[in-house]
Amino acid sequence: MNLQTALAVRHHTNGDPKDVLAVEPIDVPVPQPDEAVVALRCASINPSDMGMIGGSYGRLRALPAIAGREGVGEVVAVGADVKNVTIGTRVRFPEEPGVWREAGTFKAADLIEIPENVPTEQAAQAFVNGLTAYVLLETFANDLKPGDWVIQNAASSALGFALTQLCRARGLKTISVVRDLRWENMLKEAGADIVLLDDDEFPKQLKELTNGGAIRLGINTVGGNSVWRQIKSMADGGTIVTLGGASTEAIRFPTRFLIFSDLRLRGFWMDKWNRTHSREEYLAALKGVFELMAAGVLKMPVEKIYPIAEAKAAVARNLEKGRMGKVMLSGNWKL
Repeated sequence: MNLQTALAVRHHTNGDPKDVLAVEPIDVPVPQPDEAVVALRCASINPSDMGMIGGSYGRLRALPAIAGREGVGEVVAVGADVKNVTIGTRVRFPEEPGVWREAGTFKAADLIEIPENVPTEQAAQAFVNGLTAYVLLETFANDLKPGDWVIQNAASSALGFALTQLCRARGLKTISVVRDLRWENMLKEAGADIVLLDDDEFPKQLKELTNGGAIRLGINTVGGNSVWRQIKSMADGGTIVTLGGASTEAIRFPTRFLIFSDLRLRGFWMDKWNRTHSREEYLAALKGVFELMAAGVLKMPVEKIYPIAEAKAAVARNLEKGRMGKVMLSGNWKL
């Protein structure tokens, strides 16, 4: 039995998001005794969403699929036996089977409550970029000391802002490499020590700009020539962690850097971390992210929020160049 219907952003095939996405009605079932109905309030549009829709991501949903992985919802109805949440509780909108929809019915025990002091727009970015930045630094930066240098490309992304702010909180210095210097002031306000254009000149400038400081950790989400320039910038024994390949170009890693500089090339995938760690570890890391958001330490920029009904326009804007923050979706579905 269905409670009523809601709009959802679906795709029946994999392909270009601008071509395959459609906003369609779906049923919202009446909650069983152990279930709750959650209405979407805010959702993020992330690169991994585009990969899942396009068919290139490391895991794909069965088709037809509802798009989206990350968002915040509000409990609007509960089953008779539900005790852990009540009407009005803000929760993570469950990732499966898809977030970009006005509402859905879920097992109440699986819902993750969001602290009241975390802004909704930030909480809706906590589970992918916020958590990735937090866990990545917990994994790869624990041997770094305050004052050590970290370099990252695609620093103007939501992940880049999160990493910049979390490095500052740890006392680490950051080099933010970008394709557009319009981001310089925003990144420096977020805590970036150096902001440079991603071109062949920047590795030559770093020794002077860092006063000879050693760059111990590199974070790569681009690939191609961008990571090649990172490799040339690293100190002996440094580590470069790759989490994405926005350029689609191959990563070149010359043998001489392995031998003479003893560089390490590592990979990190948050989905795999989630699968290989316990729910308790996941919730502990998420608690750390929420605390930083509540304290104002972690705050990622938002450009514009579109209603679910305008999801195709939101995705088109997300794919355009020149954005100055996250594009998001919102819902105001009520019973």
